[in-house]
Amino acid sequence: MSFWDVVWFIVISFAFVAYLMVMFSIITDLFRDRSVSGAAKAAWVVALIFLPLITSLVYLITRGSGMAERAARGAEVARQQQDAYIREAAGHTTPADQIAQARAMFDAGVISQQEYDALKTKALV
Repeated sequence: MSFWDVVWFIVISFAFVAYLMVMFSIITDLFRDRSVSGAAKAAWVVALIFLPLITSLVYLITRGSGMAERAARGAEVARQQQDAYIREAAGHTTPADQIAQARAMFDAGVISQQEYDALKTKALV
């Protein structure tokens, strides 16, 4: 195996990985778009299988501008869902709840008067 065989193998490997990334991006975008009918999605997938280079170029030219918008919308929805889950999991306590918890700990003798006052001040700020 010569040096140029290795270089050629690296170039071909890079091109194949790039090809796979483009195909998966197109398929992901295609199924993310709810405005495209099922028959159109099937036609795009069949075309991608039998004429991958031509179909991917046509897809990127005709629908490429919307790919970033759809990806951004999907990321925003995912972020909103994650934020909602974090808020739900963390719980929401009001300053009154925090003061009541601090008072219960003070009454139980867990914390001192100074610690209670510090927690109360922190809850009110």
